[in-house]
Amino acid sequence: MDMKPIIIITGLITCCWLLSCNKYLDKTDPTKVNADNFYKDQKEAEQALNGVYGQLQGIMNNQWMFNELPTDNTTIDFNPDDRGQADKIEAFEFYTVTAGSVNIRDMYTAYYNALYNINTTLERMEPASIPDSVKQEYQGQLQFLRAYYYFNLTQYFGDVILITKPIKQLSEAWEYLREPQEKVYAQIESDLKAAAASLPEKYDAAGTGRATKGAALGLLGKVYLTRKNYPEAVTTLQQILPLGYALLPSYADVFDPQKKNGLESLFEVQYQGGNDLGEWSSFIYTFAPRLSAGAVTGFAQSRPGGWNTPTKDMIAAYEPNDKRKDVSLKEGYTNGAGAWVPVPYINKYNHPHTIYTRTDDNWPVLRYADVLLMLAEAINEQSGPANAYGYLNEVRERAGLLPLSGLNQVTFRAAVLKERRVELAFENHRWFDLKRTKTPEELALFLNAYAAREKADPTVGRQGIPYSNSDYIFSSFEALYPIPTQERLVNDQLTQNQGYH
Repeated sequence: MDMKPIIIITGLITCCWLLSCNKYLDKTDPTKVNADNFYKDQKEAEQALNGVYGQLQGIMNNQWMFNELPTDNTTIDFNPDDRGQADKIEAFEFYTVTAGSVNIRDMYTAYYNALYNINTTLERMEPASIPDSVKQEYQGQLQFLRAYYYFNLTQYFGDVILITKPIKQLSEAWEYLREPQEKVYAQIESDLKAAAASLPEKYDAAGTGRATKGAALGLLGKVYLTRKNYPEAVTTLQQILPLGYALLPSYADVFDPQKKNGLESLFEVQYQGGNDLGEWSSFIYTFAPRLSAGAVTGFAQSRPGGWNTPTKDMIAAYEPNDKRKDVSLKEGYTNGAGAWVPVPYINKYNHPHTIYTRTDDNWPVLRYADVLLMLAEAINEQSGPANAYGYLNEVRERAGLLPLSGLNQVTFRAAVLKERRVELAFENHRWFDLKRTKTPEELALFLNAYAAREKADPTVGRQGIPYSNSDYIFSSFEALYPIPTQERLVNDQLTQNQGYH
């Protein structure tokens, strides 16, 4: 692993954010004195913890690229005049990602930088003068975050380097090799069980945004579901039901910045717009059609990215009268000249804001609707749909749809996957859902069939530019991303995933 841009957590002392996120100081040559002198008491441990939460923002800002764009949910608003992203963002849409991808490298590095900070904080906090109850709570939050990162990493790459202690010397980094997924999952489960045991069900207002018992149980249930351990998934997810979560009456309220961290939220990444604190989100500027200027964002100077564009395939997945559709996406916009432009865009992160590019939208990671659908899926896989309908239909009824009945295990399985697609649309679940429910070979057949439809009838016109011969050809090995070339140059003992060089 390339450990050159190590981010030392002691740089967080002077910049703690009021909720649970903060900017951190990037030091490429941290001094041992700083690390040794920090974490002395509860105040410094909390500052370090806040900085760990702050790294979630940078990771979440780009997660759509890895979790939505390669799927049938989204595509791109093709720009023939700027081909600078052809081998970068576009590669995830067209299945041309290589080990040299700068975005894969940056994602990999960001995760391990965050893990470095988590491990350092856990170790340094142990001897600190902190009440045991507070220390256990902080440790639980860090364990939840470590489990979340490793769960994502093993979904992306399969076998991964597993580090649970801080690296003292750079030379130690070369001693770590990829560990089997089973060992990584064992660590994830251990961390989440410990977190669930030590975290509170709720916090007061000052703790808003921090990981809770419900968040740990929700992620643990997702891990069991991914591993097809359905009895444990059911038992774990059922523990969430009495914790006070509920579906909000209105689907739109889930994403309203004025109602963030509500009853439906198990865990979401915190952002704060409308100020100069540097904690804002800007997802709508990334997702709005690239020629829409201010028609979508409300600011005439906007130059949106046109990325993560809902596909025709996605739009067609909604049943008639589904209340979620209009909240989640728009099929076009009216431009400054009053003309309708049929380029769709994600709408659920589109809310009024007062400062250009600085939105207040949080990003949902785990919410109660996800729990209900996971529970329905796990029960069906374990014993058939008879006792699973209630959880599925609770989600459908909020969307204004009729309840389902009369399905067998196979048709119920398909119904749950479809429901997850529309309920959790553009929340970065689709890639992992497809990988969980299909073999690599089945995934290749599925995505190539989608690709054929998209090529034949593109969601957004390409202004006469043909596809290249390598576009939209998905091979089964691409169910895993490549280990970045840079990591293997630094450590030539790191193996590469099959199919990549």
